[in-house]
Amino acid sequence: MNDFIAAHTVVASTRLVPEIRLHLATEITPIWQASEDWLKQTGIEPPFWAFAWPGGQVIARHVLDHPEAVTDRRVLDFAAGGGIAAIACARAGAASVEAAEIDPLAVAAIRLNATLNAVEVTPISEDVVGAPNRWDLILCGDVCYEAPMTRHILPWLRRMAETAEVWVADPGRAYLPADGLIEIGRYDVETSLELEDRTLRPTRLFRLQPGK
Repeated sequence: MNDFIAAHTVVASTRLVPEIRLHLATEITPIWQASEDWLKQTGIEPPFWAFAWPGGQVIARHVLDHPEAVTDRRVLDFAAGGGIAAIACARAGAASVEAAEIDPLAVAAIRLNATLNAVEVTPISEDVVGAPNRWDLILCGDVCYEAPMTRHILPWLRRMAETAEVWVADPGRAYLPADGLIEIGRYDVETSLELEDRTLRPTRLFRLQPGK
């Protein structure tokens, strides 16, 4: 898997978070097609991990600008993608950082990206939804993009918010809940027309409130 990632990405940073380097796809089509071929052979998901989506970038930027929000805390980067938010937390002095992903390629990318940035991040290669809370802060970047995904995760995240701080960063996805969110930041994120319907995505960061 490391060879696949190396062959289909370049080491680069985003304009919003230049401090963190990641293995990123520079054009969507080649890696998407390559992953489709890989998927036929192995059942691996499309390469969402190869792009720094707006939600993850915003969380990373906020953490690096406000390290006191994560210092000495146990952090979970949920649906972590390539791990940009997790890496930011490790740089900011979190007590521990775990990054949850169900895609084996994403897990491999998290390991590679953590090594690239000389930080310690522990990947979790399973669906943690339903797990009891063992974290102080749970980070969710851009997770409300599909109705089934949102229905699966939101009740658990609201339960987690009873005993942990839960952040949700969202660039205007259709299934973001309409209530139970307190805004704590907003940023403009440059993006690509290959991934989004515009070149700039205003993205808000919320603290999720407990509830049903």
